[in-house]
Amino acid sequence: QVQLAESGGGLVQAGGSLRLSCYASALTFSTFDEHIMGWFRQAPGKEREFVAAISWHGGSTDFVDSVRGRFAISRDNVKNTVWLHMDSLIPGDTAVYYCAATKLNSWVPRQVSEYEDWGQGTQVTVSS
Repeated sequence: QVQLAESGGGLVQAGGSLRLSCYASALTFSTFDEHIMGWFRQAPGKEREFVAAISWHGGSTDFVDSVRGRFAISRDNVKNTVWLHMDSLIPGDTAVYYCAATKLNSWVPRQVSEYEDWGQGTQVTVSS
């Protein structure tokens, strides 16, 4: 099991930027680069939705259409960290953002059920 800890959330005005970080620890039986890393978000009263994913060594990325072109995802397998870079934020991006990890062998996992490990989440609030 992997322990994930997100940071970097906060309050930002529309049009602004934030960078979320997710650090992985307790990698006792696996290494960070054996995991596809994903970011999900959940707004009040809504289901948790896929935002972005990055493949094992960062060669492939995928985004939900609503953030494509505004968000970027990156990872550093030496630092056991994945980042979500969010630009041109809009109020609709307001949600709790979760980092997730999976050892799934196929690309690209977009479903909540495909991820084994989750962080506690970090709140992102975009004001208009």
